[in-house]
Amino acid sequence: MTATTETTGADNLKGSGFMMISMAAFVVNDALMKSLSGEVPLFQAIFIRGLFATALVGAFAIWRGVARLSALAPADRKVTAVRVIVEIGTTTCFLTALFNMPIANATAILQSTPLALTLIAAVVLREQVGWRRWSAVFAGFFGVMLIVRPGAEGFNDAALWALAAVGFICVRDLATKRLSPATPSLFITLLTAISITGLGAAVTMTRTWEPVATSSVAIMGLSACFLFVGYLFSVMTMRVGEMAFVSPFRYSILIWAILLGYFVFGDLPDALTMLGVAIVAGAGLYTFLRERKVAARR
Repeated sequence: MTATTETTGADNLKGSGFMMISMAAFVVNDALMKSLSGEVPLFQAIFIRGLFATALVGAFAIWRGVARLSALAPADRKVTAVRVIVEIGTTTCFLTALFNMPIANATAILQSTPLALTLIAAVVLREQVGWRRWSAVFAGFFGVMLIVRPGAEGFNDAALWALAAVGFICVRDLATKRLSPATPSLFITLLTAISITGLGAAVTMTRTWEPVATSSVAIMGLSACFLFVGYLFSVMTMRVGEMAFVSPFRYSILIWAILLGYFVFGDLPDALTMLGVAIVAGAGLYTFLRERKVAARR
């Protein structure tokens, strides 16, 4: 029993480390892309980064032996199509927000996704949600309002794009839950990368191609590498440790976003924004832990 407990503790520590590395990699990817705002048009950036990301994910998929259409279970085709379309919407909305608002604010708004999923589960799916989780949902959205502050001088349309990204992520996660275990996650990721790259190419073809500096191409290539590392470590996270222990470390992304926002872009969230970030993170953590407790009872 002692050996098992020690092994579980080691796995939990490893899993939490993997989660924080994953979140840091995703934020660095976001920061690199944000650094190109004003220099590279949005869809050109999506296209060029997508080429690098598709190559990386494709190589990994080939190595794992899942880079083939037969990897997609026939029953999952419609759900996969919906998920890919929604993922395109997520990428477009979030990068639009990221190009036009502080990285910490955009990242914090996205952390309200678990609360939005709880709201959808109660209102749309008619799942039973107790008063504690309802309180967390309302508190979390109050935190979002502190970050967004509609009507305030600093509010702009970028926050609406971030909120739209939250909506797309909710639909994506609901679609993901309907996928059968027969379809590898890596193959879904490859399809998504190809589709997003295709979107960038299609939109770019309708517009004048703006010259892109070699340094900007290098930044997008590096961004794709960090995106791939984030995905890789997120998969590794799910394979070690206990979800109840590891998942709360997902909110370390807020710390990374605030630090990068300050040191790279000179954006330091004000007191109200920091309070909103803390409320969103706290409400999200409570909702997750409460749902785990309810699930254990069932």
